[in-house]
Amino acid sequence: MGNTQSHQRPIGRRITPQRAQFRRLAESAEIGTVTRAQLAVLAQSLTCTGLINGTESHLLVALINTTPAESFDKSGRPIVFKSNQQLAFEIGRSIGRVSRMLSRLFDAGLITMQDSGNYKRYPIRNGDGEITDGCGIDLRILIVRYAELDELVRRVRAQKKAADAALRRYRGALRNARYALSAAAELSGQILDRIRSRIERVSNFVGAAGKASSEILRRAIAILEWLVERLMHLPRRSAEGSETKNMTCPHVENGMHVQITTPHPFDDSSEERRSANAEQPNSPKAASASKSAFEESLRRRRSESNQPRRLQQAMVALQDVLRAVPALKTYGFAPISWAELARAVPLMCRFAGISEDARARAVEQMGEQQAAVAVAVTLEKYDRQDVTSPGGYLRAMTDRARAGELHLARSVFGLAARNPMEVRH
Repeated sequence: MGNTQSHQRPIGRRITPQRAQFRRLAESAEIGTVTRAQLAVLAQSLTCTGLINGTESHLLVALINTTPAESFDKSGRPIVFKSNQQLAFEIGRSIGRVSRMLSRLFDAGLITMQDSGNYKRYPIRNGDGEITDGCGIDLRILIVRYAELDELVRRVRAQKKAADAALRRYRGALRNARYALSAAAELSGQILDRIRSRIERVSNFVGAAGKASSEILRRAIAILEWLVERLMHLPRRSAEGSETKNMTCPHVENGMHVQITTPHPFDDSSEERRSANAEQPNSPKAASASKSAFEESLRRRRSESNQPRRLQQAMVALQDVLRAVPALKTYGFAPISWAELARAVPLMCRFAGISEDARARAVEQMGEQQAAVAVAVTLEKYDRQDVTSPGGYLRAMTDRARAGELHLARSVFGLAARNPMEVRH
């Protein structure tokens, strides 16, 4: 007969580095700094954070209430010695379910556990009958993490309150915008259709309002309120008047509503519409507004003409882009650097309906900075309804960039010339 090898039964609960760290953390608890009542309230509130579910919270509260109140005094030791069978009876769950929930509470850092060799839970007392150690469910880590977990609960509740407020304001702003649209009888049908299309684009972008983030809702609110102001012919807000401490949209710069479009925002601009193959506007007034500056820029670039075509395209200034694309402010973007403009590109693409593939191809062909300018130009022309397919327009610009025939500077200066008030500003 060959040698037989005996396999010993594993002793105790599986220990991971994280669980070992939680055990060490529990040993540093200062008993007496937190009461049992405080921990019970905290355990009931943790479900809002998503850290544990309702059943796990019920079990944790049962564990806390099982421990005598004096165990949380300075000389106490908050350890639970009840068996899984007894805990299962008290919370109305199976023994196996209780075992799994205890493991999840251990992994979440809300309890620590010390198992004996026979999986029994019992205290170890000194000569005076005081518990000095034991094998059971240790609640000391809750004392150590009380401040951290309590702050987490407060933060989540504040975020929920802000999200609810943004949701209510968005629904009100959408209702007001549609009411203002139906009441604006003095505007032409074409202008009303453009405004209606813009409102519906905002509504479609937000989608299910209850699932949208607070940031998206705040941006949508800013756009809808701006449209209502234009429909009601309200005077533009001054930069000083909008600079208040109680701003509804603190992420939007103070001058968001100041000169963010042409003097006649709803006039028909079909004569000035251009395609991706002809980016210079037809308007003589627009061309003359930027002709001298553009020719001077071209002369400077020709004097440095040893650079590749792609580097020459990067000479347009960020301020020129901001003047040329008032839609950036309309949609709540206020980049103060090229890096901020590049970071805003994914969200701009979502507003315009540009696919991720089209954006990635543009970045690959033009680089991040030029792709950001191209996306901004596309967003502006889509906002003006000069283009009906922003994704196709950006792909056409990418193809022209690949062929060396794209002139973004002309597009930027041309769009800036169509906003004379922005140029004078």
